[in-house]
Amino acid sequence: MNTLREDAQLLHEQVAPHLSDDQADDYDVDALETLFDCYVNTYRVPRNAAFDSVRNHVLKEADVDTEAFWASLRGGDQGTTEEPLPLAECTADGAWVTVRAKIVELWDPREDSIHQVGLIGDESGRLKFVAWAKSNPPVLEEGTTYTFKDVVVDEYDGNYSLKINSRSEIIEHAADSPETISSVGTMTTVYDGVFVAMQSQSGLIKRCTDPECTRVIQQGECSEHGSNEGEFDLRIKGVLDDGESVQECLFTAGMTEVVTGIDLEEAMQLASDALDISVVERRLTDLLIGRRYSVEGPILGRYLLVGEVSETPNRAFAQGYHDAVDDLLSEYGYDGPGLTAENIEDLPQTYDAPVAARGN
Repeated sequence: MNTLREDAQLLHEQVAPHLSDDQADDYDVDALETLFDCYVNTYRVPRNAAFDSVRNHVLKEADVDTEAFWASLRGGDQGTTEEPLPLAECTADGAWVTVRAKIVELWDPREDSIHQVGLIGDESGRLKFVAWAKSNPPVLEEGTTYTFKDVVVDEYDGNYSLKINSRSEIIEHAADSPETISSVGTMTTVYDGVFVAMQSQSGLIKRCTDPECTRVIQQGECSEHGSNEGEFDLRIKGVLDDGESVQECLFTAGMTEVVTGIDLEEAMQLASDALDISVVERRLTDLLIGRRYSVEGPILGRYLLVGEVSETPNRAFAQGYHDAVDDLLSEYGYDGPGLTAENIEDLPQTYDAPVAARGN
């Protein structure tokens, strides 16, 4: 992890071209380092969230043109009205993008501050979108294709969504126009592997209660909204290994219940009985480590968001396994009863990578 000084130098490189001459001294490296120190050591902003928090503060305080700022970071616009960016490539948090997508499904907003919320899709995949009421956007219709110009990519927990804001422009396309999207991709991936690790911030967690934010609370603080009691949620951030690669997977509360049998209410009871929230993560770890699963879902950033899961304990041994066992039995001269290549399947199936013979 960078030092505060290194973060200050990086932020200075980003913002300096957008500052006026009389602002240069106010936001030099020394001033920015002091600001980082204040956020981290005085305001107790989590270290991994400090850079974004300080940068947002500077952009607002210095009245920087944020559209020009983000465009400079990404090396130009991401997508145009003529060549929109595929939804599958909307993976840069905070980026301003232009996309063309069909309204796949509209959901009922939970708060008055949300004008519309739902799912949009193009040939490459699907993303959630949110249109804020204060932005005064038009009413969008299911099944209609729109070009969304200058919408913002938002990311948390490996999940990406698009935010329609006051600067966004929305262009409707007629059903018979060449821009209309006829086929929407699902962009799902199937991965089969052994559950080998439980990542931090798994189990019983708390999310920010602000209606516009569901970020995870850390030490009683939301990185965007400060002190927050939060509301409980249940999830798993795990790692599956197929012997050749690993895949980080995100299980929502519903999918966590599917693979463990533990729902949010039971998890809260476990934590209450033990007076320790971490007991839930340990319980889930005990239940899952070493078990093989086949999971399916979209890839969102680093994570596969699990939508379907099944346990596959009876997977066949890897190709070449029997030959390797024969070689080992022959090498060590073992002729004991019962242990042969033909009935090796009777042994516990805990490892299915090819076995290599090695000397003592």
